[in-house]
Order: sequence, then C-alpha cells, then structure tokens
Amino acid sequence: MFARLVGVVILALAAIAAAALIVAASMIGPQAQFAPREGLLFGVWHVLYANEAPSMRVAAAAVALAALLALAVAVVELRISNRSRRSFDGHSEPLAPKPVMARTLGIYAGPVTVTVLIPAHNEEVPLSQTIASLQEQTRPPERIIVVADNCTDATVEVARRAGVEVRETVGNTAKKAGALNQVLRGLLPEQGDNDTVMVVDADTRLDQGFLEAAVARLTADRALMAVGGLFYGDDTPGMLAEFQRNEYRRYSRDIRRRDGRVFVLSGTSSIFRPAALRAVAESRGSSLPGVNGDVYDTAALTEDNELTIALKSLGALMVSPSECTVVTELMPTWRALWNQRLRWQRGALENLAAYGLTPKTFRYWSQQLGIGYGVIALAAYLGLIALTLVSVTGWVWFPFWVGLGLVFVVERVVTAWAGGWRARLLAAALVPELVYAGFLDVVYVKGVLDIVLGRQAGWKHVAHDSSRQAIEQAAVSH
Repeated sequence: MFARLVGVVILALAAIAAAALIVAASMIGPQAQFAPREGLLFGVWHVLYANEAPSMRVAAAAVALAALLALAVAVVELRISNRSRRSFDGHSEPLAPKPVMARTLGIYAGPVTVTVLIPAHNEEVPLSQTIASLQEQTRPPERIIVVADNCTDATVEVARRAGVEVRETVGNTAKKAGALNQVLRGLLPEQGDNDTVMVVDADTRLDQGFLEAAVARLTADRALMAVGGLFYGDDTPGMLAEFQRNEYRRYSRDIRRRDGRVFVLSGTSSIFRPAALRAVAESRGSSLPGVNGDVYDTAALTEDNELTIALKSLGALMVSPSECTVVTELMPTWRALWNQRLRWQRGALENLAAYGLTPKTFRYWSQQLGIGYGVIALAAYLGLIALTLVSVTGWVWFPFWVGLGLVFVVERVVTAWAGGWRARLLAAALVPELVYAGFLDVVYVKGVLDIVLGRQAGWKHVAHDSSRQAIEQAAVSH
C-alpha cells in the first residue's frame, strides 16, 4: 500500500506546505488595494498598471522561509554525508571510506584498469560513434564489451567490425538491468580491486579526457567507489531538443556547484570499483531490495538511480568530476520524451517506496517533495493567469510581479549561458520553458496516478532509423 501511495504522500505534503505558506502570509497583514492607473510606456504604449504588492513583512517572511528550508535540507544532507565518511561500521556500511581504507591498508592492487560494458538493444546507428569515442580517449580502456540484448538489427555486426568484444544475452527478459547482470556474474569474480567496470549507454559519446580524469581520481583515492559523468545533449535540431539541452546544462551546473557530489550515477557513463558492485550483489535480498547476487535490481524502472541509492546505503563515496563529461542522445519527439520521463519519474518514486525514508534517501525525498510543490505552484500560477484572462476586460500590469518575473528570466539566462545564443534566447523568452516545465509536471502527475492505480509500468525503447551506413562507417574507421 505504501508503494502505491508514495506519490500521493509527497503531493499531500507539498499541498500542506503550500497551504501553510498561504495561511502564514494572510495572517501577517491585510493586503493593500490600489486602483489601476493609466500610463504611457516607452512613449507609445498605453497601459494600465497598479502598484499593489505584498507588504515587506510578507515578502521577507516568504524569502526567509524558503531560505531556511533550503538551508535545512543542505545541512541535513551534509551531516548524513559526513557521517558516512566518518563511519567505522564495516557491517552495515561496508563501502564507507574508513572501513575500505582499513581493509586495503598496505595492499597494492595494481594499476587501475577499465573494462567498459555497453548494453545495447538494436543500437546499430549510434553504436559506432560510442565505440569510437572510447577508443579515441587520451587514456583508452583495456577492454570494451558490447552487451547485445535481444538484438534484431546489425548491432552485433557493427560491434565486431569495430574490433570490440561482444556478449549476447541468453533468455533475458529484464531489459538493460538483466543484460548487465548476466555479464557481471561472470566478469566480477575475475577482477581485482583496481580492475574497474564502466557502464556506457550505446547512444553516448565521451569527451576525450573522460577516462584519464576518472582513472586519476580512482588512483589517488582508494576509498572512492564510483565516478559518474556529467551529461550534455547532442546537436539534435529543434526547440524540443533545445529544451532538453538547457535542462541538462542546468543539472550539470548544479553538480559542479556541489563540487561533484552525486545525485545519480548516470546510466550514460559511470565507473565502479568491483568491490562496490560485489557488495551490492551480496546485500540484495537482505539490506537492499532485489535478488541476492544481482548487481542491478531488475524490478527498478530506473536502474541507475536505484544503484546509486544502493551504493549510498552501503556508505560508498562517489563523485561526478567536472572533467568527466559526455554527450548523450536527446528524445526526438514529444511522445518519446513523455515515455522517457514517465519511466524516470515513476522509477524514482518506486525506488523511494522500496527503500523508505532513511538518512541515505532523505535528499531524494526532499527532491521529490520539491517537484511536487513545483507542480502545485506552476498549476496555480497558470490557473490564475487563465482566470484573469477570462475575467477582466483590460490587462493590468503590476510592476512588482513584473520585476519578480525578470529575476526569474535572469536566472534562466545565466544558468543556460554556456549553451550559446540560442539557449539564452529561449531562456529569456521564459514562456516556452514554462510550457516545457508544465509538460514535465503533467508527466509527474501521470506517474503518481499510474502507481496509485497499480498500472503496469513499461520500458519503451526509442527506435533509431536503421541504416547500413553505421556498418560501413565502422568498417571504414577500423
């Protein structure tokens, strides 16, 4: 029952928080009423405007409340993170830095090596570029293995022409997680502590210095259990693609501002020490959800998010350095984006239901609560605008709220600045990105409803246009 109601619980808490803010604001003091005035803007535009605005006490209280909530989340997250870093409990937190350092004291496990796994289901078109980006690294991996899962196209042929190993799954019905589990069962027992495993999506291209930077981190800190990549969108044309690129830029910017502290070890590209993956597999079915012996929980819709929570639950230290960046494929249509984000959102909620409220999941609960609050706030804002449009004969401008809107515009532009003039122009327009945010909010609500109603979740693969050019390009390149 809790698993089916987790989204409702989050939305209910967000609604209570919104109601509490409204009640608090109304109790601080009465609202002022100003009659609209007529003015001439830029010497040509006649407008009606009103100087009505919240009192300073209301505004200060709202800002202070928001700041206190953000500070509280940050402080609690930092405290939980520091507790793991200082923990000596090798039983409940076997991957915490101090137990790991104690176990490996005086032991040289050899130089760091990298074995790359590329799970691929009908990925003949993008696969050759992914392999090439790995082979062209300033510090290339020792092995590249394409995990071909129930492929009906030329994925296997493209991989072999590129000169890499191919492992084809046998009887796998558990999608990407099941395919990786099959290969990892045979691979992990053969690996030493420094023989790392990297998982890269078949539609991802790594920047040339990714592996060099990641290996340097893992070499310098033997307590570091995983290194994740920061992802950016490819050059797919169109406004929908630009929405996604801005979104990814802002996410990566947030991670950089957090000094690489990880939200999610992205499935696009992440490197793991084998000891970390073995500890997860051993803990499945007891302290972690899933089947004992599996690295990935095949019941999870978002296997990368679930594995991140699993590693954090075991005390693992992980980072996403600013030097480790990748370019990943964007969703080409609104339908494909809907399917992708519905899987992401529902998977995140189901992961929280599986793990419950623990110190290690506190940040994720806070994040979902923030999304729920945002859904309510944006819906109320758009609803109020619609109500105003049908209720008044003339539009009245409020300088206070226009000024507040400009603050949001500045924030949007600054956070998308690195994307160039197109990204800045889209951010400055504000309304299109509000529409995009509204779309994502609808996806969130749909995910909540699907969980509550017990609807079966699906994994909808984005099909690429089949092309023999992918095979020919691989053959020419190698």
